[in-house]
Amino acid sequence: MAISKFNYNSFNVTPVAGNTLSFNSDADGFTTKGASAMVLIKTVTASSSSTVTFVNGTSDVVLDSTYPIYRFVFTNCHPSANGPYFQVNFRDGSTAYDATKTSTFFAARHSEDDSAAALAYNASNDLAQGTGDQFIDGFGINNDNDSSISGELFLFNPSSTTFVKHFIVNTSGHFPASHNFTAGYCNTTTAIDGVEFSFQSGNIDAGTIKLYGIADS
Repeated sequence: MAISKFNYNSFNVTPVAGNTLSFNSDADGFTTKGASAMVLIKTVTASSSSTVTFVNGTSDVVLDSTYPIYRFVFTNCHPSANGPYFQVNFRDGSTAYDATKTSTFFAARHSEDDSAAALAYNASNDLAQGTGDQFIDGFGINNDNDSSISGELFLFNPSSTTFVKHFIVNTSGHFPASHNFTAGYCNTTTAIDGVEFSFQSGNIDAGTIKLYGIADS
């Protein structure tokens, strides 16, 4: 089979906004392909940070009607203090992260020494029309050098001025080994334009949080 080579100087592809180049089954072999449904918007690397915030229109952050779904992925977030809970809050137009929230929380856990293992609803970690921070970790994270928490948060249609704003959080923690599930809604018809992550006490000593936008299918 002969190998066809393109002359670099004569090979030209007209760019299509948001598209990439891919192969197809035609004789010419090329076509434009739609961009990925999930787009990386912003990466923040924490370093002794009291909070990590994502505010629409600030530092290249997009958190508006551009995407119907936003996904935050946090990796190896390590606390400076020993045993604080990882938490999140939302702002709805002001500068304060105090959106009214109603939520539910359950978790599975298993201690390293096998002394405790459970799967249960945790009423102390949910909110009923609360404005405080939402715990997204059920047992706290210690500050041993190898301890951290990782997970993801989905925020649905934050720019809506008609509906409440739903969120779902799924995390894996180390103190003990835990799988934590949080879900709820910001009970406001005002757009959510900011999201803030923090530990209950101390700083986020290290860790990376990424924000993605997910386009309509």
